[in-house]
Amino acid sequence: MNDHQHADEPDGPGGRTLSRRLIPMTGRDPHEHGRVSSPLELLFDLTFVVAVGTAAFQFAEMVAKGHAGQAVIAFVLAMFAISVAWISFSWFASAFATDDWLYRAMTMLQMIGVVVFSLGLPAMFHSVEEGGHLELRAMVIGYVVMRIAMVFQWGRAARQSPSFHDVGVANIRWTVIVQAGWIVVAFVHMPIAVSFVAFGVLGALELVLPVLTQGPAGGTPWHPHHVAERYGLFAIITLGEGVVGTVASSGDLLGGSDGTHWTGNAVAVVVAGVGLTFGMWWTYFMTPFGDILTHRRGRGYLFGYGHIPLFIGIAGAGAGLHVAGLYMEHHAEVSGTAVVLSLALPVGLFLVMVYALHTLLLSAADGFHLLLVSLTLAVLLAAVLLAAAGAPIAVCLLVVMLAPFVTVIGYETVGHRHQQRMLAELARR
Repeated sequence: MNDHQHADEPDGPGGRTLSRRLIPMTGRDPHEHGRVSSPLELLFDLTFVVAVGTAAFQFAEMVAKGHAGQAVIAFVLAMFAISVAWISFSWFASAFATDDWLYRAMTMLQMIGVVVFSLGLPAMFHSVEEGGHLELRAMVIGYVVMRIAMVFQWGRAARQSPSFHDVGVANIRWTVIVQAGWIVVAFVHMPIAVSFVAFGVLGALELVLPVLTQGPAGGTPWHPHHVAERYGLFAIITLGEGVVGTVASSGDLLGGSDGTHWTGNAVAVVVAGVGLTFGMWWTYFMTPFGDILTHRRGRGYLFGYGHIPLFIGIAGAGAGLHVAGLYMEHHAEVSGTAVVLSLALPVGLFLVMVYALHTLLLSAADGFHLLLVSLTLAVLLAAVLLAAAGAPIAVCLLVVMLAPFVTVIGYETVGHRHQQRMLAELARR
């Protein structure tokens, strides 16, 4: 029985207890044995499936129309906002989740905010494409709803936990200040260039909020393995865009009305899409982030926000598969080289960030890792050069698919011993 259970209360769904009484929000045990994601956290994540999917779809459609520059800008803005919202909830939950009825009600309110935010993404993408002004109103309204719930949660923690009173008050203060800035940017009409500058300033404030409120090492009792598991689950959710992109890419490539007449392109897209998604999944989970954070708790900030470009790369890869499908269906106004770049670049970003996080969290560089990164980028470059030389897009997709498997093969044959040595050295420090 953990500190959230009471002897007179039956277990609820998923082994959790729904308390009929409010549980004091005094902070979870950061060393709690067997801590895993709760069913409520998994339900909350489902709302972000919609957000990531909407952003990836809009990105793919804009790239296919030849507006790659605007698409990248809008997609980065969208994924940054999505990631910050998810990170805010997840770290608070790791430290203070009580799972009582009031906590669940506030989480439901946050889920409503995520849905409202998602509904505003198409308008934001369209405004970036048009170039008149940056349309953020619906997105910001969604954020306001989410942050009303978060301010309430932090207020509850500040009242009920003297140890974290100052952290809670500081989070409330800075959250309200930053959110007021977003409201001004969204509802005061200004040139798009000015809006982008304001977005950059407020985005930077979002990134330093944990430092302003908790310090670099973090002032809340978050659980290393729980946090690592939460990020792994969000990575899986984002990887789902690879599957969605595969289906979107191959659906119209099937011959016949019954969907049983497969073309060579359709087969290639399915193999490349599923293979690429699987290879990226395998690569991500080769690093035991939970074990590393146990010994490097002070690197929590780097781990948390360092995942933002990694998530952008994963979602961008799914969108790139969608772009490839649109191209092969003759619904894209871009060259084959641009299509392959739309997939190779996010895959490269993802793989580079996996290696970067591994190196920075362990404070240990490895020559073999450098070799694997170089070979991986060489594979991606080969795919782009093949496209530029006029090779079929299906062939280029299959070459891109091989990129994460450079890491997989390298790790399973030799690299795992290098990693074990680095982890052992970390444990001895």
